Amino acid sequence: MRLVQPTLRIRMALLYGALVLLIGAALLLTSYMLLDRALRSLTVGTNFPEGDVTFRDKFGHPLSYNPIQMQERVRHNALTYLLNNGLLYFGIIVLIGAVGGYLLARQALLPVARITATARTLSTKTLSERIALGGPDDELRELADTFDEMLGRLDAAFNSQRRFVANASHELRTPLAVIQTELDVTLSDPQASVEDLRRMGEVLRDATNRAQRLADALLALARLQGREGQGLEVSERVDLHELIPNAVAAAEAEAVTRGISITSNGTPVTTSGDPRLLERVIGNLVENAVRYNVNGGWVRIETVSVPGPTVGKARIIVSNSGVVVAPDEVMGLFDAFRRGGRARTSQRGAGLGLSIVRAIVDAHHGSIRAEALPEGGLRVEISLPLTSAHAAAPARV
Repeated sequence: MRLVQPTLRIRMALLYGALVLLIGAALLLTSYMLLDRALRSLTVGTNFPEGDVTFRDKFGHPLSYNPIQMQERVRHNALTYLLNNGLLYFGIIVLIGAVGGYLLARQALLPVARITATARTLSTKTLSERIALGGPDDELRELADTFDEMLGRLDAAFNSQRRFVANASHELRTPLAVIQTELDVTLSDPQASVEDLRRMGEVLRDATNRAQRLADALLALARLQGREGQGLEVSERVDLHELIPNAVAAAEAEAVTRGISITSNGTPVTTSGDPRLLERVIGNLVENAVRYNVNGGWVRIETVSVPGPTVGKARIIVSNSGVVVAPDEVMGLFDAFRRGGRARTSQRGAGLGLSIVRAIVDAHHGSIRAEALPEGGLRVEISLPLTSAHAAAPARV
């Protein structure tokens, strides 16, 4: 077991001390060389006679020196004094530098300590905590702000996951409750007729179909989100205009029953992607437009190509009449389990259609723009990268 953990503060203190050591040694060596050179350059005066020179000290005692020897002795004494005292002060300065470096490192790393303390206290229930460092706008402030932004994204993701699980549980509980209630009521009646049993079977079939549709939608959404960043399983050249007839087939029966007209226009528009998923985009948009429309309303589908400086846009535009939607609720329609701006209040559909649309569009590197029409209804515009009709042959990955 280590007696002293080599923390960043200790390493920084040692680095500061080593730097002071190198600078001090260089200064001491430079001072020694300059002083030695200066003393060597001094010349003994020419007025002194040759031979020894006799001096008397303060007590009157005679002292005899050779001028050259005297100069050498002075030089030796000066250099010895410089080395002895210089090394002493040099050691003190290095010690002060190391201690000061440690204190400075500790002060400089206080924000890192706050980040570490915050990270240690985090859990799925405390993701709302933030560092909120403040202070000068330096690298550590940028690190703390980035960490806070990451916590915000994680908090939103966990909240979204919790809402998703809660909503999915609610949606699955509804058909199961219908099945259980219908079974209990019918089987508790000993005189139930064939018509009663047939009616029970029809109710159970509808509830089972609803649960099956919800399970399929959840599986599709999970598969799309699970492949995020991995690319599409199938990528080939697709004409969006040719997908419209099959995409609207599922909604035609309800549209005819409610007197809703579905029209399409535009020119062939080509993009690259999975034709099954892109057909589902159009189909989900049309089903949503019919389901939340008014009786006798309308749905229009358009395909438009928009040239660009580098890559153009292939656009699908689905517009529909309907009730007035508040502008601030429009983008919330693409959240899971949202229906007409309301969460889990309608019994028609699972509220996952537009969520799947957004996941598919994201997988195709496209974008979605939706706006509420002033007279009521919605206009949804899907933009995908435009591909030339003479592009390379289809590819599967």
